[in-house]
Amino acid sequence: MTLRPLAALFASMLVLPAFAQDNGAVAANIDAMYAKLDAIYKDLHAHPELAFQEVRTAGKLAAEMRAIGFEVTEKVGKTGIVAIYKNGPGPTVLVRTEMDGLPMEEKSGFDYSSKAHAQLDGKDTMVAHSCGHDVHMTAWLATARTLVALKSRWKGTLMFIGQPAEEIVSGAKAMINDGLFTRFGKPDYAFALHSWPHAYGTIGYNSGPVSSNSDAIEITFKGRGGHGSAPDKAVDPVMIAARFVVDVQTVISREKDPKEFGVVTIGAINGGSVGNIIPDSVKVRGTIRSYTPQVREKILAGVRRTAIASAAMADAPAPEVELIPGGAAIINDEKLVARTEGVLKQAFGDDKVWRMPAMTASEDFSQFANAGIPAMFFFTGVYSPEAVAEAEKPGGKPIAFNHSPYYAPVPEPSIKTAARAMTLAVINVMAK
Repeated sequence: MTLRPLAALFASMLVLPAFAQDNGAVAANIDAMYAKLDAIYKDLHAHPELAFQEVRTAGKLAAEMRAIGFEVTEKVGKTGIVAIYKNGPGPTVLVRTEMDGLPMEEKSGFDYSSKAHAQLDGKDTMVAHSCGHDVHMTAWLATARTLVALKSRWKGTLMFIGQPAEEIVSGAKAMINDGLFTRFGKPDYAFALHSWPHAYGTIGYNSGPVSSNSDAIEITFKGRGGHGSAPDKAVDPVMIAARFVVDVQTVISREKDPKEFGVVTIGAINGGSVGNIIPDSVKVRGTIRSYTPQVREKILAGVRRTAIASAAMADAPAPEVELIPGGAAIINDEKLVARTEGVLKQAFGDDKVWRMPAMTASEDFSQFANAGIPAMFFFTGVYSPEAVAEAEKPGGKPIAFNHSPYYAPVPEPSIKTAARAMTLAVINVMAK
């Protein structure tokens, strides 16, 4: 055996016991505080708030972080919070949670299910944490508390972000525009996690893209109203919209490289009042998802061209086409992923930690990664292994996905796993 392998072996013998101590201490701290975490989780779950309305939620998180010892600034990006903890010289690490709920009724049936209402666009709506943001916030608090308890094991500055309005992919940008990095400094690393309908105790991640670009479609097709019995005396925008909805899919099936991800979905068609009147206009709303800038641009151009052509075929006025940029894809940093991967595998086991394909949903954590910060976004499971295994069988009982009214994370051990994974990831880049 040569000297170099001997040296490497000796180094690993030193590192592994140190990691084992960190891992054991992290798990023990989280276990000890879990009763408090469970109460916080159920309170957050029962009191969700919509994007940029997270006043109660932000106040609760701010109070908890101050009690831990963080310096907290509220109302960053309207309802966001920034919590800073300095522990000597070293890297600055951003850990983000999102705070907003969804405008929908919860149907999970828990005794702590949300009954909350809010105003959205002047209308009353029920609100629910059907995307797991309550899990994220609770794990975020547990991570902060554990890191402070173990501050002898790391050096640097913690920047814990409570971000508003993730569900409308606007909160991260609002915080950055409000001087997040100029007021509090630009971090050296950034982490975030997301609950996912996998088995609890498992962790998924990838390097490169882990979420999609998103763009909104808002198109108004114009016509000339008339009587339904005499369509020749009118220009029918319903037919133009219908043609567009069908034809736009050829952009995906015939123009996009079939090996690349890209989706166009039309979710709303609004126009008309009764069955025997041809309306003057019809509005079409939809969403575009993609991973790469090249595919994104191809789809955007194709959607615009198809809308204009659909109107031209009916000799109708040109439509009003708005293609509204949303969130960009999150691109995980390859080196940071590789560095964190080893720690997670040691802590949870190779069978519980794996690389997974990018999700097709969008997330504005990308705003932080795109600011030139090495970032890692990962996923933690929330359902029992038995329920997940049953759902994977042919004809098995399905489990509810994020944004379902039946989405029902199992709090323990889901919160413990998320907090433990995040804490170890942070210590790994800040260790003395």
